[in-house]
Amino acid sequence: MNLLRALVTVSGMTLLSRILGFVRDFVIARTFGAGALTDAFFVAFKLPNLLRRLFAEGAFSQAFVPILGEYKNKQGEERTRILLGNTATLLSLILFMVTLLGVLAAPALVWISAPGFAADADKFALTVTLTRITFPYILFMSLTAMAAGILNTWSRFALPAFTPVLLNLSFILMALFAAPWFNPPVLALSWAVFIGGFLQLALQLPALAKIGMLPRLSCNFSRAWRDEGVRRILKLMAPATLGVSVSQISLLINTVIASLLVSGSVSWLYYADRLMEFPAGLLGVALGTILLPSLSKLNANADRNAYSALLDWGLRLTLLLALPASAGLALLAVPLIATLFFHGAFGAEDVLATRAALVAYSLGLTGMILVKVLAPGFYARQNIRTPVKIAIVSLIATQVMNLLFVFALEFAHAGLALSIGLAACLNAFLLYRGLLRQQVYTPQPGWLKFTLKLTVALTLMALALYFGMGSTEDWLHYSLPTRLWRLLALVVLGAGVYFAALWVMGFRIADFKRRSVA
Repeated sequence: MNLLRALVTVSGMTLLSRILGFVRDFVIARTFGAGALTDAFFVAFKLPNLLRRLFAEGAFSQAFVPILGEYKNKQGEERTRILLGNTATLLSLILFMVTLLGVLAAPALVWISAPGFAADADKFALTVTLTRITFPYILFMSLTAMAAGILNTWSRFALPAFTPVLLNLSFILMALFAAPWFNPPVLALSWAVFIGGFLQLALQLPALAKIGMLPRLSCNFSRAWRDEGVRRILKLMAPATLGVSVSQISLLINTVIASLLVSGSVSWLYYADRLMEFPAGLLGVALGTILLPSLSKLNANADRNAYSALLDWGLRLTLLLALPASAGLALLAVPLIATLFFHGAFGAEDVLATRAALVAYSLGLTGMILVKVLAPGFYARQNIRTPVKIAIVSLIATQVMNLLFVFALEFAHAGLALSIGLAACLNAFLLYRGLLRQQVYTPQPGWLKFTLKLTVALTLMALALYFGMGSTEDWLHYSLPTRLWRLLALVVLGAGVYFAALWVMGFRIADFKRRSVA
């Protein structure tokens, strides 16, 4: 498969999921509003969703895919099937025990995560019930992550990228049609989580069977535990879990600090983050997904030159797409925010405050996406400790910058966004330096010319957007239809100028095509 085509496929599926995510939020807000019932659900969904981020999509995938790639390319199909069976057996046992413990300990978990609910017996009891329904989600999603890792290793990228859509569809359909059949209706949301998780796993099983890699579960747990490959996966998961936890800790600390600032700070950061996550997900997550399996195979084959060349391709493609996205978010901050959120209680002051956060975030967007490309350069070599150490350094740097920007320089909530963005750039720089020092990556020829051409194209795009946008005040007075067509025109103008300039300077899509080696 062509990796550029795979990137477009994964990005397209991610875009569909993000759009449906906005629809999901709209439907939930319209159906249930905001109150005690939705508070109970969001608390109930928070813990299994956090565990999913920590283990299923984070630590497990980072540890599993490189080992799987090694077995696929060196050990043969039968030994790979044995590894998959033993991994699935042990993983299923651990997940079942975690799920059972979560269901039984739901009252304690709710009390820890939302102690204020204890004052309202009915609200507390409802949250416990919702938690017990949603908790199996971690079991489904961890097995789904394993299935996705297998399919990605076999260069089947489309189906794993599509599966998150099913959760959003489950939310939308249950909220619209099933809620009246439940008492209270909010129970439908918890069952939507359960059903969505099950469907994501079920959808991938036929695809695994088709490639002959559907894991066979066994009752021989001791044999699974003794499997050398399984033990190596578990060994790699320990530092990977720590690394993923660092980012969650950073977000938690920033939320705490934001809660100490003026009212509205948390919401302004949330809305800015939602906009920033669009390009970060479409580019960063997609590139990381398609690069890791190919890098793992090249590492297994000890092909250092091809390994370095693939990283170089990923870095050039990242800069080609992430830099205009960063510039576009900064320059079009007011048009974007005004078009999407400037309605009802969301006033002009909120638009300007959110703009400050979005501009600050945009300064680090390219760094955030680069991290998703550079980190697999370590993961594929089964070196997880180095990215973890760098993540810890970035966490410390974030909090030092918070003290400087938020409290010393009084940048308020925008200082929190700026700290995250600059820390991401530091993270990317340290990963890049580490790959150079370990002689894993050697820049390919032509970087100076490539950088100069990008600079020219970005400058022309920025000038076109700056003069085409008009004044901030105008955007606060336009009607919604006017904002919509003007924003669309600006996006088309910016993209047109940027890619036209690149084409004139000799860039061609064919130059970035690359075959998958996985």
